[in-house]
Amino acid sequence: MSSVLSFFMVLFVSILAGSKAISISEERAVKYKPCSTTKRAVAVRIGGVVDYGTTRIGKEQKVAMEMAIQDSMISNLDSSSTTTCSQLQLDLHLKDSQGNPPRAAAAASDLIRSEQVQAIIGTLTLQEVALVSETDNMNTTKNLPLIVSLNSPAQSSSPVPFHSSIFLQMANDITFQMHCIAAIVGHFNWRKVTAIYEHSIGFSDGSGIITLLSESLRLVNSEIEHHEAFPSLSSHSDPKGALKRELRKLERKSNRVFIVLQFSLNSAMLLFETAKQMGMMGKGYVWIISDEIASLLDSVDSSVKYNMQGVIGLKTSFEDSSDAFKGFKSRFRRMYGSHYPEEEENSSPSIFALRAYDAITAIGKASGELKGKVTSKRLSQKLLSLDFKGLSGEIRFKNGMLAQSPTFQIINVVGKGYTEIASWSQAHSSLGNFVEHGEMTGPIYWPGGLPTVPKGWTLSEVGKPLKIGVPAGAAFKQFVRVSNLRYKNATLVSGFSVNVFEEVVKRLPYELHYVLVPFYDSYDQMVEQVYYKVLDAAVGDIEVFADRFRYVEYTQPYVSSGLEMVVTVEPDKVKETWMFMKAFTKRMWLQLILMHISICSVVWLIENQHGQNPELKGLGVMLWFSVTILFFAQREPLKCNLARLVLAPWLFVILVVTASFTASLTSMMTVSQLKPSVTNIETLQRTNAAVGCNGNSFIVRYLVNTLKFKPENIKNLSSVDDYPDAFAKGDIAAAFFVVPHAKVFLAKYCNGFIRSGPIYKLGGFGFAFPKGSPLIFDISEAILELTESGDVEQLEKAMLSSFNCSSSLKLGGDSIGPEPFSGLFKISGAISGFAFLITFVRIASKRLDRWSCVQACLINKGFWRWVYIGLCQSSQIYRFSLSSRRSFNQNGIFDDVARVPI
Repeated sequence: MSSVLSFFMVLFVSILAGSKAISISEERAVKYKPCSTTKRAVAVRIGGVVDYGTTRIGKEQKVAMEMAIQDSMISNLDSSSTTTCSQLQLDLHLKDSQGNPPRAAAAASDLIRSEQVQAIIGTLTLQEVALVSETDNMNTTKNLPLIVSLNSPAQSSSPVPFHSSIFLQMANDITFQMHCIAAIVGHFNWRKVTAIYEHSIGFSDGSGIITLLSESLRLVNSEIEHHEAFPSLSSHSDPKGALKRELRKLERKSNRVFIVLQFSLNSAMLLFETAKQMGMMGKGYVWIISDEIASLLDSVDSSVKYNMQGVIGLKTSFEDSSDAFKGFKSRFRRMYGSHYPEEEENSSPSIFALRAYDAITAIGKASGELKGKVTSKRLSQKLLSLDFKGLSGEIRFKNGMLAQSPTFQIINVVGKGYTEIASWSQAHSSLGNFVEHGEMTGPIYWPGGLPTVPKGWTLSEVGKPLKIGVPAGAAFKQFVRVSNLRYKNATLVSGFSVNVFEEVVKRLPYELHYVLVPFYDSYDQMVEQVYYKVLDAAVGDIEVFADRFRYVEYTQPYVSSGLEMVVTVEPDKVKETWMFMKAFTKRMWLQLILMHISICSVVWLIENQHGQNPELKGLGVMLWFSVTILFFAQREPLKCNLARLVLAPWLFVILVVTASFTASLTSMMTVSQLKPSVTNIETLQRTNAAVGCNGNSFIVRYLVNTLKFKPENIKNLSSVDDYPDAFAKGDIAAAFFVVPHAKVFLAKYCNGFIRSGPIYKLGGFGFAFPKGSPLIFDISEAILELTESGDVEQLEKAMLSSFNCSSSLKLGGDSIGPEPFSGLFKISGAISGFAFLITFVRIASKRLDRWSCVQACLINKGFWRWVYIGLCQSSQIYRFSLSSRRSFNQNGIFDDVARVPI
């Protein structure tokens, strides 16, 4: 009934316009002649080339373009008043491309030759248009019509042999869509993905899209691990069988993140149906669909969505709440249902239908503004200057495509429909983030009902364990030892690094299947084999070095490292001469001296306050340094119990300190005092001395490039047991090891060798994996857990404890500080202070003159009496000289009588 009404409406409009009826056929022509007038109307012939025979997009585009022609007629009639007549006539000629690029090019050529169209709208690619121009041998600037491509997304290509302004793409740049996909991948930290696309017959091989996607993924630290071109299913005799073969290839790979690009809706429906049957829509899998598929989900039934449960997609967002869209949607559903009644239930318009409608509208607007002869060049120029709001959004062209930056809805297929979980826009969000507060706006249903984000990978290819290389020629077998068991015809790999890796694997939340493969070349070559994927990983005492990051990625280091120098030792004669001073620290010696002086001063003060001359009136400050001599020279018994109280604890302190001094000095004398034979690398370089290292490691490169050693002065020593002989023969003056290796060497050869010079910090020992390997995160996490639990340290101690070397060599002794005696010092000091306070109070109570006290002190001590007399004589001479000078000054001559006797 609705189709009949539509037919009569169109017929009525055509009669009012004086035009002939619209004929509906494979080569459909929808024409509009607005009114009868003596003036010649401007005729714009528009060709349409779409696949409306087999594809959903083509059917929607066909219906939308016919609706746009009808709406243009009605608009022109409405604008034509009784005094004004429209001079615009739009003719639409549609041809079915049947999804075949050569047929599409042929249809375009036919429209140009037979219909002389000024514009062609359809799913033509740039290569197909170039083929049309070459086939017809056209003068491209005059005869080739304006081409408006409805292919989505828009792609920029290499220069073509015709003016680019006549080729416009009614779509957004594909870069936006690739950035959005990369944002999704980066948000969930998937390091590798697999891209798949349908290989269409003819020109497009998908390589351009793969390149763009790869560049976008690189910005979020991800990459395309595999990409597969599926055969064109529309022309395949057994499409399902072909799909199974291709999906089986992907199933064998370890990656589980699949990005579906350039698939027709029918092919995508069959793809997910087959994947579900093969179990590839279960737990652990991730499927991301592009706008080309996601924007058509409204037009498929629930059975199709049932096969796509958990799929994530992005679809171009447009305003669907306006009155214009609601009216268009209602009319579109009626008209689509009349054309394709078998699809009437799911006949909502997609973004592709809206853009086809807007393309006709844009050409109509541009033609109406020309007011004269319409040529492809003039039409394209006018079209480029248009700026209006259509049903699909803002219509404005820049660089041959829509200038508007799109907003994508991130959707998740759940149940009978889908939910919007986020949105993304280049203008409002950087890569890896979403515009909705930077978070996903709703929970996500993953394939198989997995409650957490899938890892996006499986452990290894089906039935194939990881090949992990280990260095068979390691100089330090304690880290990696490869033993050939002839009686078992097998190879045993052991060592500290292997033990750490095995413990790490035990902590993984899944079972990791692997086999250790001995590698007999250098460490650098082993790392390169991981890069070339000959090996899946490398385990051993592998230094995390900057140069190797070009090839692989490393896990968290399981031991710290650095480059250090080991040299021989020699006796330190200077230290042996003053060895007794090393028994105590400087602080201890200073504290002993101060305490001794303080105690003796207090005892001296007490003794003189009770001694032979009771009239001491003060303390002789200038003679305090001689207290020790007086104390030991005093033979008479102390006359005061207070002095005994001070001396008793101090003598006990002296006894304890003397015993400790004796023990420390004895220990130092029985242990050789040694020093390094070489203290720095500058000495080695200045003397042009030879040094040794493992020539199979990075150390040679580091010594030459960083430390500036001459290559001819670097000796290659392949075994840890070669170093002592090289030192003994004088072949090398120093050896360079990484710190873990130096520990092993000094544990095995603990006599005669010591570390010397600075340690040059390095990255540590880690396990090497290919770039982007998802195992790196889990392995690194397990290494951290193992390190924090102390298990790595225990494994290292077990390795070093296997050596029974005991060393009697010691580089200097440990001096004793004041800390062990601090309690005794405090007790003795407190008692001494208490005695001094009592004595000071007694002396102060006698109110003795300070100088009289000094005189009494000096006279009271026999030897110092002579010192006192000498001082007095010196004072007399001085006073005599002073009085003589005074007399000379008064009388002008020297008066001997004027001297004042003392």
